[in-house]
Amino acid sequence: MHPVHFHCVISELPILRIRHQKRFSNRGAVQIRKGFRKPEQEKRREGTPTAGGIKSVFSVMDHKLGQEALPPNFLRAAPVEVEGVPFHRETAENWSRLWTFEARPDDLLISTYPKAGTTWIEEIVDMVQHGGDSQKCARAPTHERIPFIDLFLPKPLVSGLEDAEVMPSPRTIKTHLPVQLLPPSFWEQNCKVIYVARNAKDNAVSYFHFHRMNQGLPDPGTWDQFLEAFLAGKVQWGSWFDHVRGWWEAKKRHPILYLFYEDMKEDPPREIQKVAQFLGLELTAPVLKRITQHTAFDNMKNNPMANYSSIPSVIMDHTVSPFMRKGTVGDWKAHFTVAQSERLDEICAQKLGGSGLTFRTEL
Repeated sequence: MHPVHFHCVISELPILRIRHQKRFSNRGAVQIRKGFRKPEQEKRREGTPTAGGIKSVFSVMDHKLGQEALPPNFLRAAPVEVEGVPFHRETAENWSRLWTFEARPDDLLISTYPKAGTTWIEEIVDMVQHGGDSQKCARAPTHERIPFIDLFLPKPLVSGLEDAEVMPSPRTIKTHLPVQLLPPSFWEQNCKVIYVARNAKDNAVSYFHFHRMNQGLPDPGTWDQFLEAFLAGKVQWGSWFDHVRGWWEAKKRHPILYLFYEDMKEDPPREIQKVAQFLGLELTAPVLKRITQHTAFDNMKNNPMANYSSIPSVIMDHTVSPFMRKGTVGDWKAHFTVAQSERLDEICAQKLGGSGLTFRTEL
């Protein structure tokens, strides 16, 4: 692994190799390598209990708690690679558990590259599953209703995977995993998947600001430094190009609804109807209108059950950048230079060429 050069002041960390035996021998063992860093559902039943992991996690923490509430190596930790894809150390060290996660036939998986509209599609799905009843969707924050199986926190805190394991069926589950690293049980059980892709330019900008406010991610450095890491796939969850193309090609073989963030912004009711049809549900015009209004960006941004305001500021500092920042198409123009934009266009043409996958960068 080549180092990602962020000019922030941290010590260089030694290479760490961890090998876990996967469940299927044809893929062999997982190799995890530590890199150097330079200095600098079918409707969910009414009344069904939801996963409580994040709630239980943060019940032992308070917004006023300092960094001593978490191990010193958790915040701003350098990533650890699993088969060439960077992850948080906690995820890498629990890889065997994640890889052998047991999906169920009625699971619905929501998959995205980070900051591609994940929380938006989660809220849409939950509203569709509950017939547009916003009160039912206010039963808990998003991250409790839809467990994030890639999220591992230091013990004794509860992981998203542990939440999912104890959640009754039917479950809706979230992941940012690239397609090749998805636990095989999802394919074996023929689970439905909803994937949302966002154009690389806006996605990179949003992910940069998310790094700024999320202490659980590495320090992003400057915009120029972060963009270099993003283009090289040396950010957590890896290459945007590989991610969007991998899931695009997987839809030829699996039940995957592949949506585009830009389409969702252009015509929300149309895309919400696609979600309902994929789930085998019918929406009346009044219900569709309620879902559209409830999941509009300004409403989501002010919704404490969706805006991650319940997460302690020691992890997510909304004063640095709000979790829901702008939710627009084209904000990349305020960050990219002409040269950077042209370079990303060239890489897109190279990496996505022949796939039939295209993106709009403005509406």
